[in-house]
This record gives sequence, C-alpha cells and structure tokens, in this order.
Amino acid sequence: MGVVDVNNKQFSHLSIGVYGHDPLSCFDDDGRPKRTGTAWTASAHIITAVIGSGVLSLAWAIAQLGWIIGPAVMLIFSIVIYYTSTLLADCYRSGDPLFGKRNYTYMHVVQSNLGGFKVKLCGLTQYLGLFGVAIGYTIAASTSMMAVKRSNCFHTNGGKSPCHVSDNPYMIAFGIAEILLSQIPDFDQISWLSIVAAVMSFTYSSIGLVLGIAQVAANKTIKGSLSGISVGKVSETQKIWRSFQALGNIAFAYSFSIILIEIQDTVKSPPSESKTMKRASLLSIGVTTIFYMACGCMGYAAFGDLAPGNLLTGFGFYNPFWLLDIANIAIVIHLVGAYQVYSQPLFAFIEKWASQKWPDTDFITKEIQIRVPGLGPLKLNLFRLVWRTLFVITTTTISMLLPFFNDVVGLLGALGFWPLTVYFPIEMYIAQKKVPKWSTKWVSLQILSMACLVISVAAAAGSIAGVVLDLKVYKPFRTSY
Repeated sequence: MGVVDVNNKQFSHLSIGVYGHDPLSCFDDDGRPKRTGTAWTASAHIITAVIGSGVLSLAWAIAQLGWIIGPAVMLIFSIVIYYTSTLLADCYRSGDPLFGKRNYTYMHVVQSNLGGFKVKLCGLTQYLGLFGVAIGYTIAASTSMMAVKRSNCFHTNGGKSPCHVSDNPYMIAFGIAEILLSQIPDFDQISWLSIVAAVMSFTYSSIGLVLGIAQVAANKTIKGSLSGISVGKVSETQKIWRSFQALGNIAFAYSFSIILIEIQDTVKSPPSESKTMKRASLLSIGVTTIFYMACGCMGYAAFGDLAPGNLLTGFGFYNPFWLLDIANIAIVIHLVGAYQVYSQPLFAFIEKWASQKWPDTDFITKEIQIRVPGLGPLKLNLFRLVWRTLFVITTTTISMLLPFFNDVVGLLGALGFWPLTVYFPIEMYIAQKKVPKWSTKWVSLQILSMACLVISVAAAAGSIAGVVLDLKVYKPFRTSY
C-alpha cells in the first residue's frame, strides 16, 4: 500500500521495460497492482462463495413452510440481500464514490463509516460467526463421512442391517486433519483452494438436484402440501419452531455479505466499483436463487414432509450408492478447505493481538525453523501451534456435544443475517450518504432493519428450540446413527 515512488529510477526503468508505458498505469490509485475484475468475475466469486453446504438443508426448510410460503420466503430473502448488498457496495469508497479512500474489508468499511463501539460489535459478531461456522463444518463433514460408511453398509447388506455408525471417530479424524492444516501459514491464500472448493460445492449440489429430479420422476407425483409439514406428524409448537428455524437455514444459505467488500476490491474502474458490484450482485443472487429454488423444491417434491435435514446424508436416497459417495466425499473435501478459509481470519486476529500484547515473549513471537524432508524448511511458532490446536479441539468437542447439522445451520444463519447482512450495511449507508433522520428513506431503512431483526430473533429461537428437542434423545459421545 501507499504511493508508488516514481522517483526511483531503477523501478521506473524496470516498469517501462516490462510494460512499455508509464509505470503508474500498472497501479491503481492506492498504489496496489491494477485491478482487473469485472461484473462477470465478481459474480463468479459470489456464486462460488454462496453455494455451499447451506444448500443441503433447503429441502427441509421448504418442507416446514410449504409450497407457497417456502419459495416466497426464499425470494424475499434474495431481494433483501440484493438490496443490502447494493447499500454495502456504495460504502466501498469513503467520501467520493469514484476517487474516495478504498476500504479493503468489511471491518474497514465499518471503521471508516461508523467507528467506535460498532467496530468492536462488528468484529465480535464476525468472529463468533466464524467460530460457529467451524463447528457447523465439522458436523457437516463428519456426517458426510458417516454417510459414506452407511451407504456402503446398506449396499453390502442389501438394506437388511440398520448400519448404526457413531459420528465421533469421524469428527476426531476431521479435527486431526484441521490441526495439521492450521499450521500451514496462509493456507487460505493457496491459489488452487478456491477452485477445488468451487468444483466440489457444485458437484454435490448438482448431484442433490439431479437425485431430487430422478426421485420425483420415480414417484410419478409431486409430494408436499401448500402449508408444509402437517400438524400431527409434529405438534403445533414444533411446527412453529421448525418454521422459524427454516428461516435461519435459508438465511445461512445466502450469507456472503462479509466477503462482498473483498470481492469488490478485485474490480477494475471505470465504471465505478459500486456500479459493477451492483450488477454482479444482481446476476449472482439471481443465479443462486434459481439454483436454490430448484434444489429446495425438488428435494421437497421428492420427499414431502419427510425431506431430510441434510439432503445427501438424511438417507432419502439410497441408490445409486456410488453417486451418493461421490457427493459426500465432495462435501468433505470442500469443508476441509473451507474450515481453514473461515478460521484463518480468527487465527490471525488472535495472533496479532497476542504479539502486540506481549511483543517480547519468545513463546508468542519466536519462529522455529524445522526442516521437513521433501518440503524444505517449515516455520513453527509455539503460540500458533498451541492456540490453533486448542481452537480445533474446542470446535470438535462442541460438535461432538451438539452434532445437529440442521439446528446449527439455522442458528448460524439467524445470528449472522441481521447484523452483518442488514444492520451494518444500512447504518453505514445512512452515515455515508448522510440520510436525514426521520426522512422517508431513513424511516424505510429502519423498518427494514427492524423487520429483519425480528426474523433473526425468531430463527434463532426456532434453532435453539430444535437443539433442546434433539438433546432430549441424544446422549453425548454415545448416540449412533
């Protein structure tokens, strides 16, 4: 960062020799290399980031709400998220929308526009969310590993054996893998990681969609009802709580606000980054909504009230078992990397804080070089080793205590939706554009924010109720599936 020193003759000569023109043309106004992103690349980044494990619970969510409210809620979420994304896009630059200071991350935007306590509140919300995602991914990955084991067992025994499997060994195995990967510096910056994640997420999402379509064709009927799961199969109270939880599941599937600014920072200008990002958001959310509608609706059409919480591991599908195995292995591969991508910012935050707090402590700051045959020297930091290991152990233990994928996904969606997707973008937009208090626009934005807060609270309550209900029959460390 900073201004390019054009007085450095060596730099100027090298730049002109390489690029054949003024070196300043190779850099943006903040001194960073020229950004080359377009609406298409930004859309691709958003779609890649959004479509993930959240898609697996959408059939269950629609099953709770029914054929009318389910798709309608999904559409409303997409509209709200698109609108707040446009507000957030306008905050990428502070002051002038074309030449103002750039903000590189969500936290930078909050710092520039709101400052003070709200920055700490935003940070707390973000890092708690990242911690929760690590738990959710541990549960999802172990469930998929367990599903592969059960799928093969069913196939071998012809469906005659219940094939009960404990998820604890798989969670421990996943945790061990994450402990090892967490020690690799900047693991989340590995260039091919996002490509692998994109391929894997589209693989299992597409398999889920195809199997849903095939099941509907085999049933020769479309299951489900206008009002969702009927009272009788669940109690009236459960119906309400599950409907609320479904809102959280849908919110989780759409969550991408915290990375929108980072994606916008890859976009070239002119036209202005905000204009490009608004186009990208419209395109990507439109594509994602169509895909989500297809996955959720086909899953519900295939299984009706019995739609499983996780479409690929709830064993609505038994065959072809090899295709299920491919889908679940793809989930595991995706989540192994995704766990690190979401955890690394939290790792970096704690490590930076510790190094500033105790700068002279060798345990925290000293790097030890260890030679690894075939890999060269590996830098090992004792604090990093201990802290990251404890983090993974903690998330793994909580996952083993509360291995409820659906409930955890709903809770994560509820906790992240209002503050990060709605509240902060609205407040930053109001501050940036100096929207007069009590003006029509200000009141409208506050009404939207309050409505979304109510939705988040309801979704959180429904998810917590789901956890409480599951705990009545679940015995930690002992229950098998």
